[in-house]
Amino acid sequence: MSEPANLAARLRLAREQAGLSQGQIAKLMKMHRPTISEIEAGRRRVQAEELTDFAKHYHVAVRWLLGDEGAAEDLHEAKVRLAARELAKLKTGDLDRVMNLLASLRSDDATKKGKKR
Repeated sequence: MSEPANLAARLRLAREQAGLSQGQIAKLMKMHRPTISEIEAGRRRVQAEELTDFAKHYHVAVRWLLGDEGAAEDLHEAKVRLAARELAKLKTGDLDRVMNLLASLRSDDATKKGKKR
């Protein structure tokens, strides 16, 4: 994948993982929604200060956006922080259901690992 396409794809992925629409990020960055679309399609260059703003809003490292695979840990940590913020917004009953789901997923993973041995 070429560098602009790689950046465009990562910007889109980061936006989606942050749970933002193109319209929402455009508003946050004081841009027009079609500008975001052009950036994500690789048809518009991203200025350095814009890249920094995207990273801030998406809670990812600039170096990850630029394709540094070593920054994957940073992305994972950013996803965990985002998940924690979203979990904090839940009502108690909903949070309990999510916790039960997580326990179920961990149990399923342990069962799958046991079968592979």
